[in-house]
Amino acid sequence: MRLSSNYFFYFALLGLISPYLSVFLDGQGFSSRQVGEILAFITATKIVAPSLWATLADKTAKPLLIIRCGALLALLSFCLLYWFSLPEVNAYWFAQYSTSLYWPITLCLACFMLFWTAILPQLEVHTLNSLKQSSKIYARVRLWGSLGFIVLAVIAGEVTTVVGSQAFPGLGVITLALLFSCTLLLSAKKTIRLTKTKATIAIIDKLTEWRFIRFFIAGLLLQVSFAPYYGFFALFLRDLNYSGLAIGLVISLGVVAEVIAFIFMGVLFKRFSLTTLLVFSLAITALRWFLMPVVADSLLGLAIIQLAHAASFAIYHSASMRFISSHFTVMQQSRGQAIYLGGVYGIGGAIGAYITGLLWLEGQGADNAFIIAGISALLATFIMAFNKRQWR
Repeated sequence: MRLSSNYFFYFALLGLISPYLSVFLDGQGFSSRQVGEILAFITATKIVAPSLWATLADKTAKPLLIIRCGALLALLSFCLLYWFSLPEVNAYWFAQYSTSLYWPITLCLACFMLFWTAILPQLEVHTLNSLKQSSKIYARVRLWGSLGFIVLAVIAGEVTTVVGSQAFPGLGVITLALLFSCTLLLSAKKTIRLTKTKATIAIIDKLTEWRFIRFFIAGLLLQVSFAPYYGFFALFLRDLNYSGLAIGLVISLGVVAEVIAFIFMGVLFKRFSLTTLLVFSLAITALRWFLMPVVADSLLGLAIIQLAHAASFAIYHSASMRFISSHFTVMQQSRGQAIYLGGVYGIGGAIGAYITGLLWLEGQGADNAFIIAGISALLATFIMAFNKRQWR
C-alpha cells in the first residue's frame, strides 16, 4: 500500500497539471502565445532532467533519497507558485514593476518540473527492487497511478468550475504534500552499483543506427502532435461550453482506455510485430487529431475519439519500451531511456507546445492546431511504415 499511494499521488498530480495548467495560465491573463511559450519552456527541462537525475542516482546509489528530495523541492516550487498566483501579489507586482508575473510563474513551473522528473524513474527502480521484478504485482501497483489521475482530473474539473482557475495551485500543493508524506513511508532497499567499466560502455553506435534514428524521429513527431491535447484540450472543451465535470470525465475516459490496453499488451505482442503496433498507433493518432474538431461538439463523438488514447499512448508506449529494451544492451538501458525520454518528450513536447501556442489564437485557431497535429502524426506514420523489415 505504501508503494501504491506514491503512484496514486504522483499521477494524481499529472491529472491536475496535464489538463488544467493551461486553464490556470489563461486565468492569470496570459495570451495563447504566452501559454505556449511557458509550456514549451517547462517541457524543455525534460531534455536534461532525466539524464541529470539518473547520473546522480547512479553515483549516490540512493534512489529513495532522490525521490524524497524531488518531492520536497517540487512541493516548495508549487508553494511559491501558489504565492505568486494570489491576486494581491499579482496586483502588487504589477504596481511595482509595471509588468505581469510571466517570468516568476514560468521559473516556478520550470523548477517544479525539474524536480518532479526526479521522482518517477527512481520510484520505478525502487518499486521493481521491492517487488523482486514481479510484473504481475507491479501491474497492480501501477494501476493506482491511473486511478489517481482519474480521481484528480474529475475533482479538479469540478472545483475549477466552482472556484475558478485559482484552485489549480492550491490543489497542486495539497497533492504534493500528500506525495511527499507518502515517500517518507517507503523503506530503503539495497541497490546494485555498476562498476565504472560497465557504466561507461559506449552507446554512440546504437544511437547512430538508422532504425533508432527512424524510431526517434517518429516518436518526436508524435509528441509534437500531442501538444494541443496535453496543453490546450481543457481550454478547448471549456470554450465549447463543457462543464468542469464533463471535461474531467472526458479526459479520464482516455486514461481508462489506456489502462485496458496495458492489460492486453501481452496478447498484442504475441500476435503482432513491433512495427505493426507502432504504425497502427501512429495512424490512429493522426485520425484522432483530424477528427477532433469535427466531433468535439458531440459528447458521444468526443467520448468515442477519446478511446483512441489506448493506441495513441498505451500501445505506442509499450511498444516503444520493448524496442528500447531490445535495441540497447543491459548496461545501456538507463542511458538509452534517458536519451529517448529527454529527446522525444523534451524536444518534441517543447516544439509542439510552442507551435500550438502560436496557432491557438485564444481558441480561434484550435481547429488549425489539431490539423497540424494530425499532419505531424501522419508524417510519423509514413516514416515508421517504410521499414525494410519488421521489428519484433
